[in-house]
Amino acid sequence: MALTPSDLVELLGRVEHFKRLPVADRETIVNAGQIRIFPAGAVICREGDPCAGMFVLLAGHVHLCKLGPQGQQSIVAEIEPVIMFNEVTVLDGGANLTTAIAVQDCTTWNISHANFLSLMQRYPLVGLAQGLLRVMATRTRRLLSQYEDVSFRSVLARSAKLLLELSDNGQRPIDRKQLTNTEMAARLSTVPEALSRSLKVFKQNGDILCTRTSIIVKQPKALEKFAQIDPVLFKG
Repeated sequence: MALTPSDLVELLGRVEHFKRLPVADRETIVNAGQIRIFPAGAVICREGDPCAGMFVLLAGHVHLCKLGPQGQQSIVAEIEPVIMFNEVTVLDGGANLTTAIAVQDCTTWNISHANFLSLMQRYPLVGLAQGLLRVMATRTRRLLSQYEDVSFRSVLARSAKLLLELSDNGQRPIDRKQLTNTEMAARLSTVPEALSRSLKVFKQNGDILCTRTSIIVKQPKALEKFAQIDPVLFKG
């Protein structure tokens, strides 16, 4: 069942920072934006295009991607409900920093730069700004972690770390239909061929079992050594 503006007003009332706002004020906030639907595979906003405003993902799954100089795609963030994205542009009105792709059918709430600034002037202390700052802080930490991996870890090490994360440290198989080599390579900021070479090494060592449909981590301790991570600090 599709979400309506009335549904969003009700949902907003359940969020801590908005609970004390009258219904009329919550309606003003919701009506400042619009509900937008995107089918799976659609480009929600494109890197370098004029400001598309901020989105809040209400249903579905989104990848935020950057394109390399040779056209290779790198996934810099995965967005699940209920999380904001493209939030930087709503603050400075500049071009979109990433390309957002709907991995599943998505329902979003979208607000323009101008309307967001108007809301901030009218409701300077409500949770919209506070929530935005938390999202930006979390995403900055994640991006710095990715930068560290790309800068200081080899593709082999990054591949081992990703397999541990996707398998919950070897507790569950990785579905290759959902997580193809192309997608996993994009998460590593590399090409599928480099990932395939890493998988071959792990397979030959007996650290993983690969089939056409899944990857099973058999030796998580061995992958931890490849990944160059502290197993005490690693949480999958």
